[in-house]
Amino acid sequence: MILFIALMGYLVYFTIARADTFVNSPYNQRQDAFAQRVVRGNITDRNGNVLATTNVAEDGTETRSYPYGSLFSHVVGYSDTDLGKTGLESVENFELLTSNAFFLEKIQNEFNGAKNRGDTVVTTLDAGLQQAACDALGGYKGAVVVMEADTGKILAMVSKPDFDPNTLADNWDYLNSDEENSPLLNRATNGSYAPGSVFKIVTALAYMRQNPDYQSYTYDCSGYIDVDNVRINCFDQTVHGYEDLRSSFANSCNASFANIGLELDVGGYRDTAEDLLFNSGLPGVLDYTKSSFALTENSGTAEIMMTAMGQGNTTVSPYHMALITQAIANGGTLMEPYLVDYVTNYTGTEVRRNVPQSYARLMTSDEAAQLKEYMAAVVSEGTGYVLNGRSYTVAGKTGTAEYSMVDGERTHSWFTGFTNVDNPELVISVITEGSDGSAGGKAVSIAGTILDAYYN
Repeated sequence: MILFIALMGYLVYFTIARADTFVNSPYNQRQDAFAQRVVRGNITDRNGNVLATTNVAEDGTETRSYPYGSLFSHVVGYSDTDLGKTGLESVENFELLTSNAFFLEKIQNEFNGAKNRGDTVVTTLDAGLQQAACDALGGYKGAVVVMEADTGKILAMVSKPDFDPNTLADNWDYLNSDEENSPLLNRATNGSYAPGSVFKIVTALAYMRQNPDYQSYTYDCSGYIDVDNVRINCFDQTVHGYEDLRSSFANSCNASFANIGLELDVGGYRDTAEDLLFNSGLPGVLDYTKSSFALTENSGTAEIMMTAMGQGNTTVSPYHMALITQAIANGGTLMEPYLVDYVTNYTGTEVRRNVPQSYARLMTSDEAAQLKEYMAAVVSEGTGYVLNGRSYTVAGKTGTAEYSMVDGERTHSWFTGFTNVDNPELVISVITEGSDGSAGGKAVSIAGTILDAYYN
């Protein structure tokens, strides 16, 4: 009797709580049956611009079309009978192959042997902002994520190199064999990068938690730090002089943060990183790569110093950095990120709507306020000064991450931040791979170009 009750309970759970997950699974072949009766619905941006649609020829042949070409190739993805589905095409497959047309119309179509029109998925994406992010990134490999600070709505997600889903089948072999550029990889969610100095957000929070008197921290920077025959230089070996935690953060002082790392309890440091979702799952619907915090109690001096400044074996994605930044901007609470605003039938009648909801509290409001102050100092007087004095205010953190142990000049450029500091509006995370150090390739400059396009 107990086993029978347990089985019945699981069946109820499976058919109610887990139904959407299994119905939308790309391995569920039952979805193919829906396509025999329903013309796949549209995907639009938040302003009604069509991002994906199905064209039906006179002979009934259906072709999936993407009016914006490669612009939304990673986030919207593709749907191909032979090659499968990715992005929102996969996640929202069930909605797109479900018709909530007027029931008499559906009966008439079925009686006449005609297909019904699938529902329309209205995303949170903004085509104008997506285009601005794509243009700003230019020819650089990298990614951009833009979110609303108080809702979790994702407004733009760009990854480069990209591909045109309209010609996917013709270029499939090339796209899969191009290991140097990996155009099918969504770098925003699946990119796994050394975070460089943007990780100093995590290090600073760990130090604040372990040292209630963190405001009294001081360090005399001579342009480098040398401990146990391990030498770490500040960028361009800049001598920052006497600094507190705020100025160390604003100046992105590697020596000071390596020193801070050595003062931290590694177990507590790890706890802070995992509070910020390192080594764990992330909220959201798209596939992603977990971020890694690799320090253990057995880690040596070199690894601790490198990790504290964002190097070593620590890895993170641009999407994850956007989530951490969003929590800071939102007073410590991470909002559930989402890409679908609402679903309508093909005539525009609303069927389902998503609403903002909190995911988790990653830090206290006091901790978030302090980090917000430090990030504002980065722009007002530190390494992000290029964003100062615009028509909007910005707080953020810049970063440069070396990715070659042989050639230290080979670096990635990072920026993560938010706008309208007193009442945060947009969160932005940018990475450019292999930046040559020129202003055009720096993530902070690219972020400024994107934000200018949005506000101006």
